[in-house]
Parts: sequence; structure tokens; C-alpha cells
Amino acid sequence: MIARTAEELAQELLDRKLTELGPEEQAVLGRVAGGTYIGPDADEAAQMRMTFGDRLADRVAAVGGSWGFIIFFGIVLFGWMLINSEVLVDLGIKPFDAYPYIFLNLMLSMLAAIQAPVIMMSQNRQASKDRVAARHDYEVNLRTQLEILRLSRRVDRMGHALLDRLEAIERTVGGAENPTR
Repeated sequence: MIARTAEELAQELLDRKLTELGPEEQAVLGRVAGGTYIGPDADEAAQMRMTFGDRLADRVAAVGGSWGFIIFFGIVLFGWMLINSEVLVDLGIKPFDAYPYIFLNLMLSMLAAIQAPVIMMSQNRQASKDRVAARHDYEVNLRTQLEILRLSRRVDRMGHALLDRLEAIERTVGGAENPTR
């Protein structure tokens, strides 16, 4: 007999009651019993729960952690120092942030103060995505093990039924022994 409910599957495959299992195992057995084979993908689940702030944090971290940003920011810093250097004084350009570059330091400090927590938020989001992916992988592995166990038991039942039929045939033929080669 093929089990059709999650309770029957839990008893048949795991020799445990459904209530004794954790919520993830119960959900997997429910999906197996219901014939649905997959829940939402880990990325889809993460995307469904993302807020505007989460997307912004991920985007800032992607831009701020790229070579393009580093090169662009290096060019901006070099340009800033060039504009505010003594070299341009000879051309008649007065520096608005002379050598110790106090205003540049203020701007860099403010950028770091804003960018660091945003990048940390993005890292927290990535950790959350990783946890969802790990749960999804666990569910897939559990489903695979349950299906293998179910197929193995079905093959065992079929093998036993076949042996029983062969024995019955041998008895009806007159108890003939198996010929050897």
C-alpha cells in the first residue's frame, strides 16, 4: 500500500509520528504527500522579503566593493589633490582646500561613516540569503533521502512478492528443484 498522507509517510518511512518531527521535516513530508516537489527557490524567497533599504544596501555594497569604484575614487582623490596643490597656484587657480586637505578628510570620514553600516547591512542580508539557501539545500537533501527510502522499500516489497510467486509456482509444478548450469 502506498502512503498518501504526511502522517502515513512519517510512520512508513521514518517509523515516527509526524508530530515528533521538526517543522522542516513536516513541511517536506507534506510536500511529498501532496505531490509538490519544490518550494520557492532560495533566491526567490530572499527576493520576496527584500525591502527598498535591503536592495539599496546590496547595490551600495556592490558598487562600493568594485574595482571600478576604487579606480574612480582614486582618480577623484588625485584630482582633488591636484586642484588644491601649489602647482595650480602658478596658473592662477586658488586652492579651496589647501595641503592638509581638511575638507577632503571630512568628506572621506562622512563617506566611511555612511558606507560602512550600509555594507554591513548588505552582509547581513547575504548571511540571511545563505541561511535560506542552506534550509533549501537541507530540504532538497531530505526529500531525496525520503524518495530513495520509499523506492528502496517498494523494490524490496516487489522482490518479496516475486519470490513468493516463484515459490508458489515451484510448489505447483511439483516441487522441482532449481536446475543448475
